[in-house]
Amino acid sequence: MPDPRDPRGVRHALVAVLALTACAVLAGATSLVAVSEWIADAPPHILERLGIRLDPLFPKRFLPAETTVRRLLARIDGHHRPAP
Repeated sequence: MPDPRDPRGVRHALVAVLALTACAVLAGATSLVAVSEWIADAPPHILERLGIRLDPLFPKRFLPAETTVRRLLARIDGHHRPAP
């Protein structure tokens, strides 16, 4: 799946944001706010596995914000089919 974002502003890998969103939905999140809350409380081993990097100024992970998830999901083409 192609990344619809402008590469100049990308802080989180497409696969990481989509995987975190999928994990949140599988855990019961039913809104973007709930997805964001799940991401904020995600277990550290999951964040590490997905490559969510540590914030250089604070001893915590640099997480995608709700607006990041919202904008990304709005821009993804669910009907895109990869070329054979």
